Amino acid sequence: MHSALTTPTEITASTPRHQCLIYKGSPATHFSGLSAVIRQKLTENYRCLYFNTSAMIAAMRPYLLAAGIDIPQEVERGRLVLSSNPTHLTDGHFSIDRMLGMLEEGLNQALQDGHAGFWCTGDMTLEFGPERDFSKLLDYEWRLETFLQSHPALSGICQYHADTLPNEVLRQGLLAHPSLYINETLSRLNPHYVDRESFTAATYHDPALDKTIRALCMVPDALILNALPPGYLH
Repeated sequence: MHSALTTPTEITASTPRHQCLIYKGSPATHFSGLSAVIRQKLTENYRCLYFNTSAMIAAMRPYLLAAGIDIPQEVERGRLVLSSNPTHLTDGHFSIDRMLGMLEEGLNQALQDGHAGFWCTGDMTLEFGPERDFSKLLDYEWRLETFLQSHPALSGICQYHADTLPNEVLRQGLLAHPSLYINETLSRLNPHYVDRESFTAATYHDPALDKTIRALCMVPDALILNALPPGYLH
């Protein structure tokens, strides 16, 4: 499980659809890459949801435009959804059932509207709301993975910002995603991924998790990632 991360692979239909982005520093570092992914998904006739604060959405818009996306047109057509509205929260609290129910509803609506599928990305700090109760995070990610396996038209990237999340949450995020998003053309299979049945306390406290998290937070782009020595990320 702790061997070096796999050889770089382009993000294709065969790439795991439940991806994790762990990063440190300005979110703008990944705006260009995420915009390119959104453009590609729109080209594939997916409905795309970008969930973040209103300030982050405003900052993201120039990158979407630079990627060749006609924002007003795509929003009007219902192909692009830019949302800062935490409708998935109940009185400020995160509910796994409500969140998964809304994802299923969003997917079904996208398919009914003639889309090939539903692709989502959002900031996990915002997703869990002002209470910042992450006690349900690992259970949520495991249930989401199970849901994704039975709903092949759903995919997305969970954004874990190391500057706003405690380290234990980053470890949980790393454990619960089959694939690590690096940029718009590069992902890596995650050697630390474990399903619910394989999880143990020793797995969670493995120091290799923190080493990988530190390495991911130091990687600004694919060129630097490819320059890392074999076995650096393990």
